[in-house]
Amino acid sequence: MSSQDQKPYYFVPSPSQHPILAALGLLGMMLSLTAWLNDQGWGAFAFAVSLAWLLFVLWRWFGDSITESEEGKYGKRIDISYRWSMSWFIFSEVMFFAAFFGALFYARSFASPLLGDLNHRVLWPDFMAAWPNVGPADLVPHFKAMTAWPIPTINTALLLTSGATLTVAHHALRDDHRKPAIIWLAATVLLGVIFLFMQGYEYVHAYRELNLKLSSGMYGSTFFLLTGFHGFHVLMGTLMLSVVLARLIRGHFSAEHHFAFEGAAWYWHFVDVVWLGLYIVVYWL
Repeated sequence: MSSQDQKPYYFVPSPSQHPILAALGLLGMMLSLTAWLNDQGWGAFAFAVSLAWLLFVLWRWFGDSITESEEGKYGKRIDISYRWSMSWFIFSEVMFFAAFFGALFYARSFASPLLGDLNHRVLWPDFMAAWPNVGPADLVPHFKAMTAWPIPTINTALLLTSGATLTVAHHALRDDHRKPAIIWLAATVLLGVIFLFMQGYEYVHAYRELNLKLSSGMYGSTFFLLTGFHGFHVLMGTLMLSVVLARLIRGHFSAEHHFAFEGAAWYWHFVDVVWLGLYIVVYWL
């Protein structure tokens, strides 16, 4: 009989204060952000406090889950439940990015050609339905589009390499080779950090040298929303892998029981796939 079968049929945690405390932190963030955006002096400070509170609650919450797992309270059914939960979470993220890809597709394939057809020549005779553009009324300050070389291409190489190093680390863990797993996972985290620094440099270059901003028409808004949200997901994935790395160094996980590693790996590979779509659609087409 396997160790998974010897664990409880289904673990039910005791009543916890974490959900209500996290909800209070989210409520505080929402209210303070509203005040901050409306130029209320206390908004920024209250937002920082609420965010710190939420992060503290999440730290305690995930810490409890890790403790329960290490104490052997999670059996096969809990493992299945976590896998389904992570699968649906990633599916929701797919739909999230699909909305932004759809907005970009609509702007390029429908809105721009419509505004540039013969029926609109009387209103905007100088408008060219090329992508990117400054809009039919020419109200957007002129800018240059971001090219695929060199930064986006380097970032693509970084993410693809990180996917390979993460896969090597996973196979090493499954073979119960802990030290190689730690080394390759650390390399994955390092590549994620380098990607974030490169994207920050790309944004500085866009603002200072290309005059490309979030307000630069439909191109600027879709560019920064797609790449910015992807960068945020890279940040979250890097944090997830960093926690997994710390647990791996502390001796957590085994060759048979390491879903936290697998869940973070699923998320990271999803981030890689999204970037490939971004690289083709945003930078090349």
